[in-house]
Amino acid sequence: MAYVITSPCIDVKDGACVQCCPVDCIYEGERTLYIHPDECISCGVCVSVCPTEAIYHEDEVPQAEVRFTCVNREFFDVPVSALGSPGGACDVGKISCDHPVVAGWPARAVN
Repeated sequence: MAYVITSPCIDVKDGACVQCCPVDCIYEGERTLYIHPDECISCGVCVSVCPTEAIYHEDEVPQAEVRFTCVNREFFDVPVSALGSPGGACDVGKISCDHPVVAGWPARAVN
């Protein structure tokens, strides 16, 4: 089981979760962050530092955000980023794409 980043992260990408992740499984897309479901160890540290409350355990994602469970998983597949399981985000850097759901999300004004 893994954690999932949901819509409140879109156009915010605070990054506190990236800094505290002990296994480096949070990857940066153009508009949001993504947790690799096969690399996540379900420690939950990211949840406690997320200022937008965008991260949930996949079994606890609110109904309105459930599609983000697939969005996080599919981001790493061939049709989207083709990253597969690189084994750590710091060596990959920012990915210049997003899942189509995120790419089509209405822009959010960020202060």
